Amino acid sequence: MFSSSGKGSEAPTQAIGETRSAPRNSGETSVISADLKIIGDLVCGGDVQIKGVVEGDVKSRTVTISEGARVSGAITADSVHIAGAIKGQVEAPTVTVAKTAKVDGDITHQTLSIEAGAQMEGNCRRLGAKKPAESAAASIASLKPAVSASPEPGKKAAGGS
Repeated sequence: MFSSSGKGSEAPTQAIGETRSAPRNSGETSVISADLKIIGDLVCGGDVQIKGVVEGDVKSRTVTISEGARVSGAITADSVHIAGAIKGQVEAPTVTVAKTAKVDGDITHQTLSIEAGAQMEGNCRRLGAKKPAESAAASIASLKPAVSASPEPGKKAAGGS
């Protein structure tokens, strides 16, 4: 009754925990519809349009977060357009934040466009720019005086008689 008889076509299966490599770019946009919630990372060689909910990181050529959509995780792409909500880091050479967007996280970019009315909480940094902690450490290191082996004038060296 439930045995596999080889009749008909069967869909290929994937074992739990098994990962597959991302499919090659087909030129089509992959759409996460408004009634779909994804828990896990998305990797796509082409374009992704998110209308629903994604809880995980997204890596793609272009990512569009539509109005009403939510993403909790990092986004890495060549181009990102945000009209919905994201809680996480965004890294892309080109980032556009629409007036309906709610961004809670840092954006690393080369070109950034933010429409009036967008809600943002986080830092914006150009790609390739030093992080503030690295810049501060370099500035502090350059301010420290050089240590010399000779005592100051008028003082004897330690251990001398």
